[in-house]
Amino acid sequence: MIRIGITTSFEHGEQRLRHDYVCAVEDAGGIPLIAPMGGEQTMHSFANLLDGLIVTGGPAITEEMTGELPGDIEEPDPVRASSDTLLLRACLSMRRPVLGICYGMQLLNALYGGSIYADVQRDRGDCLVHSDKRGASDHTIELEKGSHLRDILGMRSLVVNTRHIQAVARVAPFFRIAARAPDGVVEAIENEDATILGVQFHAERMGEIMQPLFKHFVGQADLAKQKRKDPIHAA
Repeated sequence: MIRIGITTSFEHGEQRLRHDYVCAVEDAGGIPLIAPMGGEQTMHSFANLLDGLIVTGGPAITEEMTGELPGDIEEPDPVRASSDTLLLRACLSMRRPVLGICYGMQLLNALYGGSIYADVQRDRGDCLVHSDKRGASDHTIELEKGSHLRDILGMRSLVVNTRHIQAVARVAPFFRIAARAPDGVVEAIENEDATILGVQFHAERMGEIMQPLFKHFVGQADLAKQKRKDPIHAA
């Protein structure tokens, strides 16, 4: 039983989650556990139950942000911002594999010292419209040669949805770029051993084409769990 935590949105005092995330984890062989929102002790204790964590899409990232937020994206509720950061830090300190999606990828990058465009369309200049709120729907991405993501998906390029106003500006030294949009905007990041991955698109809404990504993630969570049980690795 591979237990995968999934963070949620927080709107008007209610935690909410699209069922696509749950289905993606189930289809990959994991058991989805919906993350609570709370203080440091709660988030640390919850992280200890998990074998991996998915940080889902959400509002704006204000950590390590360049520029001012535009009017068509909201700052995260302080409850979500705090809970997500506490849970993510706890999982990383416990060496749990992490998959960050959209906001989740940006939070990972910011947490490791990278920077985030407040509005990539405005701040970067010559680039595509990447927000569905502004009329975008999808675009092609190119998977970087030699990247784990390219090996995982087994393809050089594919069409993805696009639902973001912000984007990675400076990639944190901990990560490398795994995919780009045609305009050069970073669409995926990964660490050296692919235990931490971030995708800017909403993979959970893309069906079978993204099953290899979720299966890889659950597999990494399983491998990390087995290592914790191995006295040689646990020492």
